[in-house]
Amino acid sequence: MAKKLEATPRVLVVDDEPDLLTLMQLTLTKLGLEVITADSRQSAIAALDRQSYSLCLTDMNLGDGTGLDVLAAIAERGLDLPCAVITAFGNADNAVAALKAGAFDYLAKPVSLDQLRTLVKSAIKVPERRAAPPTGVVASTSAASASNSKPALVGESQAIEALRALLAKLANTNTATHIHGESGTGKELAARILHSNGPRAAGPFVAVNCGAIPENLMESEFFGYRKGAFTGAETDRDGFFQAATSGTLFLDEVADLPLSLQVKLLRAIQEKRVRKVGNTAEDAIDVRIVSATHKNLSTLVQSGLFRQDLFYRLNVLQVEMPALREIASDIPVIASRTLARITGNSGATLTPGASNALMRYSFPGNVRELENVLERAVALAENPALLEASDLRLTVDDHPVTQAAASGVTADAGTLAGRAPLQDFLDRSERETLELALAQTRGNRTQAAKLLGITFRSMRYRLERLGMEPDDL
Repeated sequence: MAKKLEATPRVLVVDDEPDLLTLMQLTLTKLGLEVITADSRQSAIAALDRQSYSLCLTDMNLGDGTGLDVLAAIAERGLDLPCAVITAFGNADNAVAALKAGAFDYLAKPVSLDQLRTLVKSAIKVPERRAAPPTGVVASTSAASASNSKPALVGESQAIEALRALLAKLANTNTATHIHGESGTGKELAARILHSNGPRAAGPFVAVNCGAIPENLMESEFFGYRKGAFTGAETDRDGFFQAATSGTLFLDEVADLPLSLQVKLLRAIQEKRVRKVGNTAEDAIDVRIVSATHKNLSTLVQSGLFRQDLFYRLNVLQVEMPALREIASDIPVIASRTLARITGNSGATLTPGASNALMRYSFPGNVRELENVLERAVALAENPALLEASDLRLTVDDHPVTQAAASGVTADAGTLAGRAPLQDFLDRSERETLELALAQTRGNRTQAAKLLGITFRSMRYRLERLGMEPDDL
């Protein structure tokens, strides 16, 4: 009897931004999925009436409606269709509204393609395909990968060589390690390297985005719960600590943890025991803690937003991830590896002009932005096999990198050679000030603007310019 072929999962993607719609279509098609696109609420509803889908991804803000309208249409038709929404960075209200309306998850803009792939794979069965390992500042492979290769750093600059040596040294310990670096610099990759090259490599690597968990669910997610502990707790469930037993628990964006959970996390780390919600007894845990954030924990400690005792527990060993502009000489090889993965090793290359344009650009979003730039270029270029500088759509003058930085020259004391240009320095200072103001006001942009003595419109403009809150309104 002939084996019945499984139908290719069909995904409906709804977004009124043509470039983002094309980018997501390209990404999901490469996963072996059939992708149907819609650029409005009306066209999305029409698409729902035409055929069935395995998954729906919709932007929250559409030209003629919202993602909530799409969720409502799915509910009205009684469709058994998982749906996730895409919302503006930092807009927690939209995310909560979507989850209440039936969405199973959400993505924040700018959309991380790795997170997009992970979300899709968690919702539906993606056809098995052989692919090259993903990249971070460097290429990364999960410890649980079917491949025998380990996550590794890419590059030969002095900063990368020093980082490679430091990670190799720290991997052999079980001591808590904190990784700091700007968004998109590969902090999770560094954590995976520590795990896969250390004594816990055979154990699980559990990565937790601390900023993506609703505060009322944090305790049960971290420590687990007993059956009947609360409404909906129908069975016993382990938390992140139990899931990471004999392995590594990676706490990404640890600065986003509320103070109420910081107290309980501190006790769990100190006592090496956790108590499930609804249980009277404690369970022993055996995990290595690796944490990371792009924020300055010392500053948050001084402002009372992060516990000093927890800071000392997490920050025993430190790793600093270099920004992409600081390793500009490595950008061509990182870009080539990323391009090969995006195109499935099709032989696509960058022209010398395109490589030079990448090295001159400061990449405020670091490697995550580089990946998005290349994905967009492949999707929209007339000849995706040979990318020109114009295909990258970079405004190099806005974010220049000095020639010294591009050539790997190290700055000497008392000189400007090799240092970041003035605009990059000012942007970094402005970013840190905005982050601190938002932290002190718990994300309230109106109050943060008052605290800084600027208008709300100026606040939004600065957040958008620095890529901290792309506006989709």
